[in-house]
Amino acid sequence: QVQLVESGGGLVQAGGSLRLSCAASGSIFSINAMRWYRQAPGKQRDLVAAISSGGSTTYADSVKGRFTISRDNAKNTVYLQMSSLKPEDTAVYYCYTYNIATLQAYWGQGTQVTVSS
Repeated sequence: QVQLVESGGGLVQAGGSLRLSCAASGSIFSINAMRWYRQAPGKQRDLVAAISSGGSTTYADSVKGRFTISRDNAKNTVYLQMSSLKPEDTAVYYCYTYNIATLQAYWGQGTQVTVSS
């Protein structure tokens, strides 16, 4: 089993910045890629950013140039640095990973990000 705990959400004005953290514990040897998703009220959960064990990254078009995903393998933590935030970035942000052998998915509890205009 893998446990994911997010932190760092909050209320920020448009144009501001936040850094989300996701700490992994448990059977961390079984996981590889880490991802951040977000879900706004009434909308589907969408991929925001992903990072491989080697550090390769991908981003949704809507956040390219504004968000940066990174990981600290020594701390088993992945980060999402969010800058130039917009009201449309308001959502619950979830950390995600999966077991590379069984493909079992793991989700964090989510952290609320609210961007005021």
